[in-house]
Amino acid sequence: MSFSTRQQLRAARAMLGWSQQELADKCGLSLGTVSRLETGDGDLATRFDTLKKLQEALESGGIEFTPSNGHGPGVRPRKKA
Repeated sequence: MSFSTRQQLRAARAMLGWSQQELADKCGLSLGTVSRLETGDGDLATRFDTLKKLQEALESGGIEFTPSNGHGPGVRPRKKA
């Protein structure tokens, strides 16, 4: 799984123009959980199933997570086919 940091979470949500509440609704989490996970920097410290829900919701919205390329992991809009 290439989605692992708080920075990726914030960037992906911002690229989609989603509020924290919208993301929470799309992945079945509470607003408090999304808010807590976005706070600070560094790796996400949460259960695998929570991380999977977030990643699936963001990817279905059109986000692609990129692995570290020497500058840390990132996010970008998925190219349309």
